[in-house]
Amino acid sequence: MSSTDKVFAGSIPKLYDEYLVPMIFSVYAEDIARRVAARSPSTLLEIAAGTGAVTRAVAAALPRGVRYVATDLNEPMLAVAAQRQKDDDRITWRQADGMALPFGDAEFDVVCCQFGVMFFPDRVKAYSEVQRVLKPDGTFVFNVWDRIENNVVAHEATIALGKMFPDDPPRFMIRTPHGYHDKALIRSDLERAGFRDIAIETRAEISHAPSADHAATALCQGTPLRNEIEARDASKLQAATDLVAEALRASHGSGACDGKIQAIVIEARR
Repeated sequence: MSSTDKVFAGSIPKLYDEYLVPMIFSVYAEDIARRVAARSPSTLLEIAAGTGAVTRAVAAALPRGVRYVATDLNEPMLAVAAQRQKDDDRITWRQADGMALPFGDAEFDVVCCQFGVMFFPDRVKAYSEVQRVLKPDGTFVFNVWDRIENNVVAHEATIALGKMFPDDPPRFMIRTPHGYHDKALIRSDLERAGFRDIAIETRAEISHAPSADHAATALCQGTPLRNEIEARDASKLQAATDLVAEALRASHGSGACDGKIQAIVIEARR
């Protein structure tokens, strides 16, 4: 993982929340919310909450008496999430590293995480922390993106950027968001951390963007892919975004830019 892969700063959090969340994250947030609500937790921890896509969906599905702690490593992302839900007194917002959770043993009924574990340098250590803070028989509910070839718009954007930077193509999307999709490895990592009763399934959906420009802005400027583009040539950020938009229009037309997305959803019991 590159040192810039976990940097969600500057204008990235706002663009991420405005462009990327409705495009690819909301539909999976609703799925996570259903799974969490089915467990009827009284205490819930979310790690890698980002700008709160899952937090909003889960909070809407749970009763008033729930204690809900939402955490993220990146304070700028968490600030956006907290602002979006500033009137919900059930939720405590806390900056935290998923590999060193600042909570006691057996505090939570459920821990959830949407598209976050791919960013952990040591996933077994992170899973061990989740296992530690879960109550006996508690459940860890999370998801990861499947391989990039099964996520059409991200794949097309990566190919387009490779043409702009042929000698050093940006690899963020392949390396990190879509870099942890081996189900056998996921199961093995969870078992090494002490989890049991592990259920893993593939879930395909459709991403929705009102235009190719929207989708290109979401990916090139609302994710750490922006950091990679700017590291190669900061003056080319808009040109790179325009190039990706042009490639997406060629594939999806001049109207809405929709495409297949695919994730892997995991539920594991302590």
